[in-house]
Amino acid sequence: MGQYETDLLSVVHSLILSISETDLHFVKSGSCNASCIRYSLVKLLRLSGYDAAVCTSSWQGSGKVPGGDHEYIDVVNYNNGSSERLIIDIDFRSHFEIARAVDCYDRILNSLPVVYVGSLTTLKQLLQLMVEAARSSLKQNSMPFPPWRSLAYLQSKWHSPYQRKLFPDEHNISGNVSSGHKQCNGHLRHLQSSLQSESETERLLKPINIVGDRRLKFDRRRQSSFRAF
Repeated sequence: MGQYETDLLSVVHSLILSISETDLHFVKSGSCNASCIRYSLVKLLRLSGYDAAVCTSSWQGSGKVPGGDHEYIDVVNYNNGSSERLIIDIDFRSHFEIARAVDCYDRILNSLPVVYVGSLTTLKQLLQLMVEAARSSLKQNSMPFPPWRSLAYLQSKWHSPYQRKLFPDEHNISGNVSSGHKQCNGHLRHLQSSLQSESETERLLKPINIVGDRRLKFDRRRQSSFRAF
């Protein structure tokens, strides 16, 4: 991961943790599916100087691959006359949840980031890994491999044609939206709790790495002393 991605990841985590339920605004009728969280995050990212937007992709079904749509965030990084899209998916693990998963699959799933921040290339590698892991888990339980678990379907979510928006469409907001919005409040609390748990786990693992680094430096100094003799 490059420095820009590392910095963006840190900023995204901080901004998500700073969002309060009062910051969330209705963006569509019915089930919001966390759209209000994405638009709030995009607003904060743009205030922080990032070219961020909410992207809605859609694709037609083809063969065994079902059609569908997906909403995520992208950030365009401009560097030396070129540009690169970085993807932010705030509900990343949910794309890979399967029924009756074996322990090995659960460990792989829980090793994924709570919020994905990175390139399309890295994303594709993770998708390939999870597809093979899901295939193996389902096979062990004598369960069929459904088409919506295929690599082609998963890639369609982030690789299909998309619309980029900074603000939600006001005409999509009508009627009673309170119930759908309550789900987003719960989603925000769960997201923030998961990020805090992930950060705490990483913090607890750091002393192990520090001890290893110190031991390595000590060994190097000891070897240098021996050479001096």
